[in-house]
Amino acid sequence: MKTAEARSRPYFSERLIAWIDGIGARLGRKSALPEHLVVGRAGEEAAMFHLRRMGYTIVASDWRSARLRGDIDLIGWHEGTLCFIEVKTRSQRNIVPAAFSIDDGKRNMLRRMARAWVKHCAWAEKAPKRFDVVSVYLNGASPEIEVQRNAFAWHKPEN
Repeated sequence: MKTAEARSRPYFSERLIAWIDGIGARLGRKSALPEHLVVGRAGEEAAMFHLRRMGYTIVASDWRSARLRGDIDLIGWHEGTLCFIEVKTRSQRNIVPAAFSIDDGKRNMLRRMARAWVKHCAWAEKAPKRFDVVSVYLNGASPEIEVQRNAFAWHKPEN
């Protein structure tokens, strides 16, 4: 059985990725991606490892549908609930939390994408579902991560 201390340590794969990234930086290698996408990827990676330490089982990342526009950053199970996870990454903290950037349009897109994923994986249809939002701030040696469970409803609220 793992202790709380053991779970808080980085996974080997997390340390390996950081080591490889460090070598690339020392060699002057830059990503071909725009800077905002590099920051976003780093945040999603940090969020995935953090969620795994919290007991989530991640089953998909950066999931896309051929018929719909958009993506779901992470999909996982947590305590018997299927979680569709949106990750918002910032290189520094502002007055406004990163999670506030998820507007009605983004929530509706995530709902459509989640329904498409459930339709694609019919075995998940009867499982309880929720949307979680993870805010990642990359402004120090180790990222600051905040998890908001059940951030918004599966169905769009009626006005």
